[in-house]
Amino acid sequence: MIKGIIGKKLGMTQVFAEDGAAIGITAIEVEPSVIVQVKTKEKDGYDAIQLGYGRIKQKNVTKPLLGHFRKANKGNFRILKEIPAEAGNFEVGQEMTTDIFKPGDFVDVVGTSKGKGFAGVVKRHGFRGGRASHGSMFHRAPGSIGASADPSRVFKGTKMSGQMGNVRKTAQNLQIWQIRPEMNLLLLKGSIPGSKNGFVLIRQAKKKGA
Repeated sequence: MIKGIIGKKLGMTQVFAEDGAAIGITAIEVEPSVIVQVKTKEKDGYDAIQLGYGRIKQKNVTKPLLGHFRKANKGNFRILKEIPAEAGNFEVGQEMTTDIFKPGDFVDVVGTSKGKGFAGVVKRHGFRGGRASHGSMFHRAPGSIGASADPSRVFKGTKMSGQMGNVRKTAQNLQIWQIRPEMNLLLLKGSIPGSKNGFVLIRQAKKKGA
């Protein structure tokens, strides 16, 4: 069973370990997430739970979602996320808190990376670029993107300029440094995707046991 909770990124700071080493820490606000829906393999084709986070006013909710939220009777939510879970272990309206984790556990954090807009290949893909000397006409250009006669096309996936960032990213195997339930805070070692006040899904690490 995969455990998970929704949170809001507050920012980064640093703490000092017992040996004096400075460790980068990300602070995440983790108010209780409410189970809005329990999905089952018989009815929906797969087992999962849908979590709601960030309460909002009723006037900002569409009528279909309003009816959806009424089943849990815990308010209306701004963010909805799903995590795989066995349906028999959960019920609609149940709250998920930081109690599902403990310091030292490893988690994966899913968020949306910062949008950088349109970027060239040097910034977007780390291309070296050409010489910076006087007279050079090849500074930050991508260079050749394919042959002319054969295959007479540009291969799909060729690294070129374009939209950078603003995509779903997952930071894997981050260790929980500290949990402060009285402040609704979760402190993780390392950085996570997204900007300040961005919403993230914190779930049990898939590649490393919690």
